[in-house]
Amino acid sequence: MLVSLLCTSASIAQQVQSTDLNLDFENPADSKKLPRPWMEWGKGYLLLVDTTEKFKGKAALRIQAPAVMDNIQFGSAANPVPVTFGGKEIELRGYLKFSGVTKGWVGLMMRIDGKSDILQLDNGQAKGIRGTEDWKQYSIKMKLPASADKIYLGAILVGPGTVWADDFELLVDGKPFTEAPPKKAFPAALDKEFDGGSKLTLGPGYPLSKEQTGHLAELGRIWGFVKYHHPAVADGNFNMDYELFRVASPYITAKNDAERQRVLANWLVKFGPIKKLSSVTIPTDAVIKPDLAWLDNVGKTLSPRLDSIRQAERTGEHYYIDAYPNAGNPDFKNENTYQEMAYPDPGFRLLSLFRYWNMIEYFFPYKPLIREDWYAVLNEFVPRFVMAANETEYKLTAIALIARVKDSHANLFGNHEALDKYFGKNYAPVQLSFVEGKPVVIDYYNAQLGERSGLKPGDAIESINGRSIDGIIGEQKPYTPASNDVMQLKAIAPNLLRSNDSTLAITINRAGKVQKTSISLYPSSQIDTYANYNKKDTCFKMIGQDVAYIFPGKFKNAYLPALTPQIEKSKGVIVDLRCYPTDAIAFSFGPMLLPEAKPFVKFTIGSPQTPGLFTWSPELKLGKTNPNNYKGEVIVIVNENTISHSEYTAMAFSAASNVTVIGSTTAGADGNVSPIVLPGGLRTGISGIGVYYPDGRETQQIGIVPQVEVKPTILGIAAGRDEPLEKALQLINGK
Repeated sequence: MLVSLLCTSASIAQQVQSTDLNLDFENPADSKKLPRPWMEWGKGYLLLVDTTEKFKGKAALRIQAPAVMDNIQFGSAANPVPVTFGGKEIELRGYLKFSGVTKGWVGLMMRIDGKSDILQLDNGQAKGIRGTEDWKQYSIKMKLPASADKIYLGAILVGPGTVWADDFELLVDGKPFTEAPPKKAFPAALDKEFDGGSKLTLGPGYPLSKEQTGHLAELGRIWGFVKYHHPAVADGNFNMDYELFRVASPYITAKNDAERQRVLANWLVKFGPIKKLSSVTIPTDAVIKPDLAWLDNVGKTLSPRLDSIRQAERTGEHYYIDAYPNAGNPDFKNENTYQEMAYPDPGFRLLSLFRYWNMIEYFFPYKPLIREDWYAVLNEFVPRFVMAANETEYKLTAIALIARVKDSHANLFGNHEALDKYFGKNYAPVQLSFVEGKPVVIDYYNAQLGERSGLKPGDAIESINGRSIDGIIGEQKPYTPASNDVMQLKAIAPNLLRSNDSTLAITINRAGKVQKTSISLYPSSQIDTYANYNKKDTCFKMIGQDVAYIFPGKFKNAYLPALTPQIEKSKGVIVDLRCYPTDAIAFSFGPMLLPEAKPFVKFTIGSPQTPGLFTWSPELKLGKTNPNNYKGEVIVIVNENTISHSEYTAMAFSAASNVTVIGSTTAGADGNVSPIVLPGGLRTGISGIGVYYPDGRETQQIGIVPQVEVKPTILGIAAGRDEPLEKALQLINGK
């Protein structure tokens, strides 16, 4: 999470040899500076070449935390490596020695960048390496994307302590990267014709008629079909972004249907003939089948040509789509973000719509849950994207489209100054949550400023600047992607007390008494709205002498062996899943609950070879034969903070007969996230695989349904009570 903030990159054009990378630090410029090509990421840490402490040779790298850590998060030394080589897997090896890493973590770091976005990142956080250890070799392995442009490798220290690093190696498919074959140059990547703009005459000043909108929507659907079905596109021979602009120009100026048909037919000729056909068999039990009936209705000339593309043999890798290893969620690769275009021109805005719409059309496992005509949505948004008059309107339109997918994994991520100005760049120092249907203060983001505001936990907000809460919610819902109403309100809550002004006039209800007050707002540099994320002071504790409490938001699987004796002696365990797990506790603690292996989940997986098809994967089982399984009561607490991996963990625990799930509706967003990038540097994503119970029950939008519903109350929050936790203790104690 921290290293994702590191966006500085160095421009390196020439082929780099192994000695140029200085992976063993044997060629320092001087003892006080990092040697080239090493560069510093982070701030405040001491980074230097150490000739006293090293693994071998004359020198090693030392990263040392400052004595005072105020507003200082991490220190890292990074080495930029241009990807001029090909292969399937990249591995970084390196020796580390560290001391006094009592908090945070230490580890190797590797980030793979495309031309304009981050493709993969491993900053070592998941391994949770800390403490004091002598020299030991560590490793990071990643899939090497064909679209990789640069790799940043190095070491990182988060929190206090000191780490030494030495003797790095970079391997491709198990061999030194200098022995890897040259990277394949795809014609699609060499196409630069429209780098300066789409050259399409659209947008504000050129209003679209209903007929023109319909024609453009049809073009977007045909373009996306060709992109994901034609073998020549799969081979990387065509830049489909720029092919859109090439065909759109004559298509837009065509005067009638016959002329538009000729434009499209001539465009299809350039992709070449279909050399091999295959009989695509759609399994009868497929969860989602390709929706291609529309191919019969695009005209006598086009229909047979598009149908031959549908039947084309697709067996190899695809330039634009792949599946992530192991999980199988879609990997939307080789997509350019056009980061430099804060407000893309009309053609690129149209590309943004067409790209996203077709990704959902063919590779979203929950498309039926959109519950509206997805092609009608395309028609609706064509004029909205084309006519967006500025950066703010473009980004709001993108969010509105994303919201129609109804997926809590989907939003517009990153920092967007234009949206900050729209929603408000200043924040209140208090955290709100919807309780009993009202936005209620539950905590402070900043204790000092929160107390200064005069607001207290349990205060319900009745109005803001004279406006009703319902009215504000109604305005924000179209721009708030979420799987269900609960998650939508959770996402809206931090935006309620937000403005470009320095104060807000609000009306609150405190213990039945309505009063007016004014609160101060502060910039994001003073208010961290993520300050209470996974906020607990422990990962494990005993409540009394016989109830074990586990908080997966801080729990590490490495802790379990030492804690198992206390758990086994307890009469009950509370697993507080109102958080996001830092480790896969489902497969460490979960098997302790079962006497034998039991299925708890099954998935639907899409197909790059048959776009639009989703089929069942085998059931996944938890546990093994274990006559000494834990027999006590296990209570799992969930709420709207239970999302994705946390929901998946709750499903796993629910396979045990002694588990009771209590709490309230969860996020309803499960399945590995597939990132999506759009023109203008926009980043979003979707739940990439379908997650279901073994009997076929859905989890998306529904979430984990608690067996016992327990929600916080306004009175309970005001009194500082944790009512779901209280109920968990009551159930364990038989009350």
